[in-house]
Amino acid sequence: MKKGIIALIFLCSSAMAFAQQPDTLIKKLDSLSKKTEQGKQINNTRPTAYNEATKFTVPSYFLLLGSDVKQAFTKPFHMHGKDWRYFGEFAVAFGALSLADKPVQKFAVRLRNHNPSLENVSKYVTNFGGLYEAYVLGGLGAYGFAFHNDKMQTTTLLATQAYITGGAIESVLKFLSGRQRPYVTDSTKIQASPTFHGPLYKTPLDPSGKKTNSSFPSGHTTVAFAAATVFAMEYRNKPLVPILAYSAATLIGLSRITENKHWTTDVLTGAAVGYLTGRLVVNNYHRYAKLKAPQQKKNTVTFNLQYNYGHLMPGMVYTF
Repeated sequence: MKKGIIALIFLCSSAMAFAQQPDTLIKKLDSLSKKTEQGKQINNTRPTAYNEATKFTVPSYFLLLGSDVKQAFTKPFHMHGKDWRYFGEFAVAFGALSLADKPVQKFAVRLRNHNPSLENVSKYVTNFGGLYEAYVLGGLGAYGFAFHNDKMQTTTLLATQAYITGGAIESVLKFLSGRQRPYVTDSTKIQASPTFHGPLYKTPLDPSGKKTNSSFPSGHTTVAFAAATVFAMEYRNKPLVPILAYSAATLIGLSRITENKHWTTDVLTGAAVGYLTGRLVVNNYHRYAKLKAPQQKKNTVTFNLQYNYGHLMPGMVYTF
């Protein structure tokens, strides 16, 4: 997965170089982002907003992906008051939950070992945070193209951008944190601990030949929440979609604990990284859409006063 992410980022950079002159659209997207940091960005998600003007092309897809990755990795250097407040609240929650890392892990292992049905379901669910999720996105994308549903096409492509961007972030965090995975406690070799050892820490390989110091954060949870957030935001007018999307992502995160692959705080952080990545990707696309089709306006409602039949009456105008 990491090699694939690196290759995609390389392709992204190459496509950006050929797509247009540097420091044009990327700069505009960044400047629009700064304008909306102090307030909530309102995105036009009506089906009519997804058309030929705002449609993805191969160059624009990779150019936007490059912008997503750039903004994701540079965001810590451009945080404002509200960002620091959210970060502080997350740090408190992380610190409190870290006290439960070991107890929750031991409880999850005992629960799984004594419930064969749970073990089977957990293995099935956890795959939807990896390869199965790619199949699901491929199926949704095929549906969008087969039935000429521009919104579904765009949403699926945005989900892949969030998947790639989130995967890149969690890969870097895994390398920097050097946190050992909890499943070593299933053997009599070494007692694992949810300690951050850093990038130079060496641990024994697990039976499959993989390193065991790649626990933080949970990659399955990261990409699951990244894609779920894209669909939840794009289809926010359909309440069932956000519920299903976030429920599926949450189950995937929980399965990483019952599968004994991650500590609880790994899953919490993966969910946060995925959520923020999904929001970044969606908002970045809609800033791009406004640049490509500035004449498009979101449905608006305005109120006024009208004088009719000798009476002053309130009026309402709905703009399509």
